[in-house]
Amino acid sequence: MKRKRGHHKPQNPSTATSPNDIVPIPTTEPGTTDPNNPSSSPTTTTRGRGGGARPRKNPRPNIAASPERRGSRHADQNGDFTPSTTTNTAATAIAATTSDAVGVSELVKWETVVKVVPSMDAVVKVFCVHTEPNFSLMWQRKRQYSSSSSGFIIGGRRVLTNAHSVEHHTQVKLKKRGSDTKYLATVLAIGTECDIALLTVSDDEFWEGVSPVEFGDLPALQDAVTVVGYPIGGDTISVTSGVVSRIEILSYVHGSTELLGLQIDAAINSGNSGGPAFNDKGKCVGIAFQSLKHEDVENIGYVIPTPVIEHFIKDYEKNGAYTGFPILGVEWQKMENPDLRIAMGMESDQKGVRIRRIEPTAPESQVLKPSDVILSFDGINIANDGTVPFRQGERIGFSYLVSQKYTGDYALVKVLRDSKVLEFNIKLTTHKRLIPAHIRGRPPSYYIIAGFVFTSVSVPYLRSEYGKDYEFDAPVKLLDKHLHAMAESVDEQLVVISQVLVADINIGYEDIVNTQVHAFNGKPVKNLKSLASMVESCEEEYLKFELEYQQIVVLQTKTAKAATLDILATHCIPSAMSDDLKIDSRL
Repeated sequence: MKRKRGHHKPQNPSTATSPNDIVPIPTTEPGTTDPNNPSSSPTTTTRGRGGGARPRKNPRPNIAASPERRGSRHADQNGDFTPSTTTNTAATAIAATTSDAVGVSELVKWETVVKVVPSMDAVVKVFCVHTEPNFSLMWQRKRQYSSSSSGFIIGGRRVLTNAHSVEHHTQVKLKKRGSDTKYLATVLAIGTECDIALLTVSDDEFWEGVSPVEFGDLPALQDAVTVVGYPIGGDTISVTSGVVSRIEILSYVHGSTELLGLQIDAAINSGNSGGPAFNDKGKCVGIAFQSLKHEDVENIGYVIPTPVIEHFIKDYEKNGAYTGFPILGVEWQKMENPDLRIAMGMESDQKGVRIRRIEPTAPESQVLKPSDVILSFDGINIANDGTVPFRQGERIGFSYLVSQKYTGDYALVKVLRDSKVLEFNIKLTTHKRLIPAHIRGRPPSYYIIAGFVFTSVSVPYLRSEYGKDYEFDAPVKLLDKHLHAMAESVDEQLVVISQVLVADINIGYEDIVNTQVHAFNGKPVKNLKSLASMVESCEEEYLKFELEYQQIVVLQTKTAKAATLDILATHCIPSAMSDDLKIDSRL
């Protein structure tokens, strides 16, 4: 996606933190092109771990360093995909069959076109207007910007695209191939983790004359793939060809999670996000969503495969909403060292992985224990390196088995504990992060007292404050909690003083920025709601905030509350707290 944004702080659309990172394909804004940036496929913006990169104004076109690699059969298909020339191509093919010795070859070529062209007609261009939250001034939003990306029609009068293509949307419109009309679309569901969004259009005219795309099976290595979409470099549909070069568990930059993915060598550029990848039979085998941009690599693109897509669709159909991909909720260690296996009481024929830590909020924390060795998941044995059999001659991380489940499903987990084999039927849930990767479309929460702006930390917040390299530039204490800390309860948040709006009452405290709040008047701060409630109801003479690094902030209660109104008026802030705190706290 390409994006135009005006911001005083750098923001990274992708989860990537360096040029080596894999990032969602940026979306493209009409009339502009995206620079050579990691990004998600929409034409305007790059996106990363739950975030997006900041678009540059008047970016240069992102031109591939070298031509894509194609097989001879695939090259023929690509030639026939050229828009608005199918009639001429047909005539040429028919003429060739009657006058040329290579008529049979041309006929095969034409048959391929007949199969694939209807699928191409189901590929649409997605136009989105975004209004992102402003994490520096939480009481307002940033200036809106527009982007374009790709999508495709599936059964049930629905359209699939990427989640980062419609993130923070205020309006979404779709345009079919060869049409001059843009149709208003409704977003039915956004799957943040898997980077998929489901749309629909109420206008019956949109669905006329279009056959929905059909899904194919998971392709094999070296199978031909054709990526169709609306990338930068032009306004009409574009086709690139390649082969499947790798199938494994990938890091989904936008979703900050790891799921099954395909690596292909077909060019995926800004604007390709959300477009389908077809096999040589015209069946969809995935959705283009991110690429690897680096001076040492060429044509490395990534596709969301059909098992992940079907999981998203079935989840929505089953629950009426997207509920996410469950996790096992443990951190584990490989058991490849023979001495380690002996010390853990494993027999020579036993394999598995050792549990290091368990999420306190996960149901399995009630039955599993650190140093348990997980031997199998749902009857499938786990190797010492954490892999399980996948297909003939292939292995894959056992998290793939977990991701095939749905939220609320149960799984049979066999563990070794004190040389005894135990089995547990465990309920699987989604991941509760202390620092969430996304705010899922909600505006950020905030609370203001005496000019101190309190908020909860999220990955988009860190990216807004410190740019795409936030994992290097953010305060060490925050990074440590982001990478290693686990939430002790489902409502726990990491609360910080984001900034201090300077006034007479807060003299000497002006330099406090992004510092965690541990306690208020001797009581621990569990989340932003609890802090706001304690401050508003405080009847003690002083407000005392205990911060990171043993800092304290002390204010007179009456003076602080009285000064707050003047500070809000000075900065044109409508309220001292976000709406969610007013409702939840009933303040």
